[in-house]
Amino acid sequence: MQALVYAEVGQPLEYHTSVPDPIAQEGETIVNIRAAALNHRDVYITQGLYPGVVTPIILGSDGAGIHEGREVLINPSINWGDNPRVQGRSYQILRIPNPGTMAQQVAVPAENIVSKPAHLSWEQAAALPLAGLTAYRALFTQGQCEQGQKVLISGVGGGVALFAFQFALATGAEVYVTSGSADKRGRAEKMGAKGSMDYKDTGWGKALGKETGGFDVIIDSAGGTGFQELFNAVRPGGRIVMYGGTRGKIEAISPQKLFWKQVSIIGSSMGTGKEFTDMVNFVDQHKVEPVVDSVFSLKDGQQAFDRMAAGLQFGKIVLTTD
Repeated sequence: MQALVYAEVGQPLEYHTSVPDPIAQEGETIVNIRAAALNHRDVYITQGLYPGVVTPIILGSDGAGIHEGREVLINPSINWGDNPRVQGRSYQILRIPNPGTMAQQVAVPAENIVSKPAHLSWEQAAALPLAGLTAYRALFTQGQCEQGQKVLISGVGGGVALFAFQFALATGAEVYVTSGSADKRGRAEKMGAKGSMDYKDTGWGKALGKETGGFDVIIDSAGGTGFQELFNAVRPGGRIVMYGGTRGKIEAISPQKLFWKQVSIIGSSMGTGKEFTDMVNFVDQHKVEPVVDSVFSLKDGQQAFDRMAAGLQFGKIVLTTD
């Protein structure tokens, strides 16, 4: 079969046309992939920033395709465990150490396939699973977002942030965004954002908090030195939910702002099987259309990785198997 293979740190990805077909193990089944999507996780792996990776390997956690004549999505959250509050010790994200979705076929647990919403194209469907699940848990399970609340999404343009933005809009929240890119802020406003801020501006959190009266829910993936601005933007009793840390360690937080405003800081990562099913149903019910930034063929996969590494994307970058 055709596949995109990661062989060595710092080397271009290799497009192969004769990789052995996957063999389903006990409890697994084979999905014929029509489209796969990139996540930052895939890029970090190629940069040698992800532990426990044995090469060569086929990357990819997101995929949509055909299973026994049915159009399906693949839930990349494997072996979550019995506690819905936190994943268990045997938890995995598809598909390390086994081959992933950037190929014509992939073996996955049979329980991890869900019917594709009919309104989604293959490219849109492939864009949904990992980022959509992460956004859904962060926004609804952890953030307890409800209709009419004020919500702030930081770093709009990335896959998870855009899904959180779209989901919040669909549920009837009043949504604001931040981005260091004027173009991305403008695009978010055209999609329905009430307002936006450049997170590089000094005091943006205080200004936005004053303008809006503060946010009930803030969804953040950055952390870092700007995290304290979120405390100026959140309203008393609000929730700050974190699913990433692209700007590094958090410093200079005022504990007074934390306890006096009675703010909750909540971590979130991926989600349960039920949350995945609920997320797909939500997308189907509200006819949410994932934002696809660009589409590449498998043989041009390195170009897709280069685009993500440069941070140019607005939405998901997708590979098609043709």
